[in-house]
Amino acid sequence: MLRQYELVERVKEYAPEADEALLNRAYVYTVQKHGTQKRASGDPYFSHPVEVAGLMTELKLDQQTIITALLHDTVEDTLATIDEIDKLFGADVARLVDGVTKLSKIEVMTESERAAENLRKFLLAMSEDLRVLLVKLADRLHNMRTLHFIKSEDKRRRIARETMDIYAPLAERVGMYEYMREMQLLAFEQLEPEAYATITGRLAQIRSQEGGQVDAIALSIKQVLAEAGLNVEVSGREKHPYSIWRKMAERHVTFEQITDIMAFRVLTDSVDDCYKALGVLHQAWQMIPGRFKDYISTPKSNGYQSLHTALIFQRSMRMEVQIRTQEMHRLNEFGLAAHWAYKQGGVRPDGQVGWLRDLIEIVDASHDAEELLEHTKLAIYQDRIFAFTPKGALFQLPKGSTTVDFAYTVHTKLGNAAVGAKINGRHVPLRTRLVNGDVVEIIKSPTSEPQLSWLGFVVTGKARAAIRRAVRAKERAEVAEIGSKLYDEISGRLPQRLGKKALSGAIERLGLKDEEDLMFAIGSARFTDRQVMEALVPGSTAELPEEPEWTSTERAISIRGLTPGMGFELAQCCHPVPGDRIVGLRRPDHKVEVHTIDCMTLAKNADADWLDLSWGERTTGAVGRLRLVLYNRPGTLAEVTQIFASNRANVSNLQMTQRDEPFGTYEVDLEVADLAHLTRITGALRASEAVADAERI
Repeated sequence: MLRQYELVERVKEYAPEADEALLNRAYVYTVQKHGTQKRASGDPYFSHPVEVAGLMTELKLDQQTIITALLHDTVEDTLATIDEIDKLFGADVARLVDGVTKLSKIEVMTESERAAENLRKFLLAMSEDLRVLLVKLADRLHNMRTLHFIKSEDKRRRIARETMDIYAPLAERVGMYEYMREMQLLAFEQLEPEAYATITGRLAQIRSQEGGQVDAIALSIKQVLAEAGLNVEVSGREKHPYSIWRKMAERHVTFEQITDIMAFRVLTDSVDDCYKALGVLHQAWQMIPGRFKDYISTPKSNGYQSLHTALIFQRSMRMEVQIRTQEMHRLNEFGLAAHWAYKQGGVRPDGQVGWLRDLIEIVDASHDAEELLEHTKLAIYQDRIFAFTPKGALFQLPKGSTTVDFAYTVHTKLGNAAVGAKINGRHVPLRTRLVNGDVVEIIKSPTSEPQLSWLGFVVTGKARAAIRRAVRAKERAEVAEIGSKLYDEISGRLPQRLGKKALSGAIERLGLKDEEDLMFAIGSARFTDRQVMEALVPGSTAELPEEPEWTSTERAISIRGLTPGMGFELAQCCHPVPGDRIVGLRRPDHKVEVHTIDCMTLAKNADADWLDLSWGERTTGAVGRLRLVLYNRPGTLAEVTQIFASNRANVSNLQMTQRDEPFGTYEVDLEVADLAHLTRITGALRASEAVADAERI
């Protein structure tokens, strides 16, 4: 563990103007606050924040970041408060510490919800100041280095999985490859211990058998380039064990079938020398087609720049070679941190973090913990492709992205308005997947809306979040419209006319935000008619009889407009219910068919006798049919049936008609009292998290 004076000396080496007294005060503060707390390793707890601060000095970060690293666990694990830190160390440090601090554990939240809320707070704080991310990554890296001390295997695997899914990709996205590789290696050891042991053992065996072969090849590369007049540094190594394992899994091959286990790095003095070195190496050894990538002319979204190629060395040995300048290498290994260290006044390197805007939009759009984690993992997905707009603007997307993903990557408004697409000048379906170098033109319409079916093929987190948000907004508007109609019917039963004062009073009494919120609550059946009436005019329901209980055993329907004794049946094509405008179709030797006025069957029977009908007084027990699109996950059917039960509707038939992951489509027949009853149920269904869509057939 770093001693106090050692930490201060490290900071003063690259930042002579740093406040030595403030650094000393922060060191002492964290030691005092953590006191006798111990880590799983048995070390004093304060050794952890001190080591995290040491990692920050290796990146040459400013004193506020070093102090934040020292204090980052005090609020969560001690009696320290943000206000106290503000007074002692300033508002800047307090804000950074608050950003890194996890939310207090809430026992009623599930593990995924806790993880999602921690991630949500972290991403929002990171958007304000990226030093939050740098401290958090160092915090996670040091925790991974000591993970083996935790006795619970389940806990070790949970932390390792979170590191592999969230923090290692985040490190990659900001170009901190050293952090990413070490996190992946340590997580890989916990998640796949047998594979880890096998691969590391085979690599050790290769090193012992082949001795200094890596050094010999590196020397050969340097000699070839020196003969061409290039001054370079060359280093070699075996590939990362996790990288080898992932390649084995993706290609379905054994360790022995991996041919490019060795990788070499060539560092030059200039960009011109990078391309000259590439030409020399391609002349000296055969290049493997399809393996050349130019990240200098087209950098990765995290700013990574390098030339990548693969060559066949002696005895058919394959090797990967990366060529870059010394400056590129410094920025590539520590990415955003290297940029930050050289920025004056903490100016954020915006060119490095355009993807952050997408993450923050995802945070705003995600509806629950499950969605947030899903969308964030998609947003930091590593394997990328490049596509262009017709004007030449370059965008990077995950492999497998479609034209809809591209539209949302350009701008959320463009994605929402998309109706078609062209790839390389040719019209294609919206679900078409992109390949490297495609030129994509999005055809838009001002009246277009995102479709629920798009969720079946989009792959980016931003697209999924935006589509779900738009679909939810549309459903909410439809439910609110239903509620508005029901509100007019409810208020019409009151003895007096209502003004805006009565409406605002009702909103306040029911604990709602505004008029739109009230209409949504009525449409989704959150309140009974009596509750709404009482909220509008307190005391108005005192003289009213109790609302009658309607049960499915009551099954009596009368129709006006029929000759006495004339038989009738409710049409199965449109399922009319009391409250619908209805028409009768009369044919010889048949019962009169009762249809809704807008039933398509009527148009096909224009020559038949039409009877002008209306509902009689006894109008209970009609059957309405709904089409439901449910999310295909445990508990959705149970939630839907609970909605039916709470609205006193009996299910007479339920049938799945289509399965289209991640959705299932059902048709359900419900015994309802009337159209208002069916409308309430539809509104409640549309407001449910289990239901993607609900409509009357």
